[in-house]
Amino acid sequence: MVKGQNIICISSIDWDFVWQGHQEIMSTLAKNGNRVLFIENTGVRAPNLRDIQRLRKRIINWFKSIKGFRLEIENLYVYSPIILPFPYSRIARWVNKYMLITPIKRWMRAMEFYNPIVWTFLPTGTALDIINNVDRKFLIYYCIADFYELVGNPKKVRKTENELMRESDLIFAQGEILKEKCRQFNDNVYIFPFGVKIETFDNFQNMAENIPSDIRNIRRPIIGYIGGIHRHIDFKLIRFMAERHPEWSIVLIGPIQTDISEISNLGNVFLLGKKDFSSLPNYINEFNAGIIPYNKSKYTATVFPTKLNEYHAMGKPVVSTDLPEVANFNARNDNLILVADTYEKFVDCILKTLNSGRSELINKRIISARKNSWTARIDEMCNLIEDALKKKARGPFDWQENFLRFYVASRRKIFRIGTFVLITYLLLFYTPLVWFIASPLKISQMPEKADCIVVFAGGVGELGRAGQGYEERVERAVELYRKGYAKNLIFVSGFSYIYKEPYIMKTLAVSLGVPSEAILLEENGINTYQYIYFLKQGLRQNNWQKILLVSSPFHMRRSSLVFKKNAPKIKVIFTPVTHSVFYRHGGYDEKGRKIFKQIDSEQIKAIMHEYLGIFYYYFKGYI
Repeated sequence: MVKGQNIICISSIDWDFVWQGHQEIMSTLAKNGNRVLFIENTGVRAPNLRDIQRLRKRIINWFKSIKGFRLEIENLYVYSPIILPFPYSRIARWVNKYMLITPIKRWMRAMEFYNPIVWTFLPTGTALDIINNVDRKFLIYYCIADFYELVGNPKKVRKTENELMRESDLIFAQGEILKEKCRQFNDNVYIFPFGVKIETFDNFQNMAENIPSDIRNIRRPIIGYIGGIHRHIDFKLIRFMAERHPEWSIVLIGPIQTDISEISNLGNVFLLGKKDFSSLPNYINEFNAGIIPYNKSKYTATVFPTKLNEYHAMGKPVVSTDLPEVANFNARNDNLILVADTYEKFVDCILKTLNSGRSELINKRIISARKNSWTARIDEMCNLIEDALKKKARGPFDWQENFLRFYVASRRKIFRIGTFVLITYLLLFYTPLVWFIASPLKISQMPEKADCIVVFAGGVGELGRAGQGYEERVERAVELYRKGYAKNLIFVSGFSYIYKEPYIMKTLAVSLGVPSEAILLEENGINTYQYIYFLKQGLRQNNWQKILLVSSPFHMRRSSLVFKKNAPKIKVIFTPVTHSVFYRHGGYDEKGRKIFKQIDSEQIKAIMHEYLGIFYYYFKGYI
């Protein structure tokens, strides 16, 4: 068996999910002296409401661990990554790549976890990103399902799976159909259906006190099912059985993963939920027959139902719908499973098993389970891995392959980064995206008669340079003054550049025809919060309660929030500059040519400044 290796497992299930081959293989390899990093499911489809509990548990596991990493058993570490749950989105994949790769590489450095064997159950782009960004020595793909049938857009997973199959050093397939698919891209394909952990069933002791309490009082005969309660189960078949034979008790054991309304109102159907793997023998021992009630579909055509080995390990008869991999199993195991292609025949097969308890059949079932034990499976897998590792190590051009792989991966990385930068640049500067993001900052109202017009000066302006921004604000205030909306103007600024800014603003307003006596100056304050703090005192002295506020259009949101908390009695009409030169964008140039660039870096900087200002004011308690 493989020993002394570092192994990264990219799993298609979480560690705490129903115990399957993923956990069994990796825990066995860890017990045999290998170090294993088990990366929990990163997804093959977008999540839905049924996944909320699983996502919640993932988040809990992340916080309970050290940045998502935890030691589960000796030599086996589980990583519960927090990523964007959109496995086929290009943007999400780019983000996830860095959310996954960076912590994995840090953990590998800290653990001196070098030159690992990578063993993946997932054929997704996210899995490929992990595979292509670790310096691996060997790649194994365990093809356990036809993922094309599990996703909404099979073209996307087909592309990444084809690439994975070409790159893999070894491929293990659940059955003949999956093997033939993989053989189109790789010659090193071997069939390995999931096995059974026979030791758990060998240690079973048939004593009354071992009967679980939730099945002890259920009426016999019990027709039982072990596994996930998922959408591939034929619930109409379950209902047919329950209604045709109300004297039967149909017991389903496993986590509910789909809508069960078809059977939820049946009095002789019992859903006992997920059970610890070690307790399964106690439940199966109470079954009179085990069933595999799967729908026939393109997906189940490739599925090997591992629960049949668990039933057989306890000597129980099995009835199944007509699945290709069940037929293959029967061909190798003397037709031990009764197969039915109609509901009526399924029921007849169960009746047949209930009336037959021959000891020789019980022994045959137990022997078949032993032949399909995980111990035997993993030994065979490890022999293939060791042989392939030796051949790879002897390869005369191994260094060239490694160098070329590194070169290709680096080139791919540069291309992806370049593409990401280009798309980001185009989104920022050549689409209205930033203006859409900035739109909540703007508040503009129709002017009304007010006690005065208040102008917040530009300070260092939108450009971040002294003397910028106040001119158009003064012009807007003078326009409102001329239209008779107020008889007084207040210029607010505490900034000084050779001359104090309020005096410069007053000079400009007077030159535009506003009487000097109609202008008040507020010279204190160097930010919006201080402007309003000192302005409030001046308004109170003049008994003014309604103002028109003039400032930059994108400064209005922050101003409104400060007014709301610190001067709630003042009624503010927001009348910003209507045509800001600084924020002008799009349209046509002097020669009549359309301007495709929608924004420049200075405008982005100003918008970011406003949002950062709002966050800063929130933490300071100003808003």
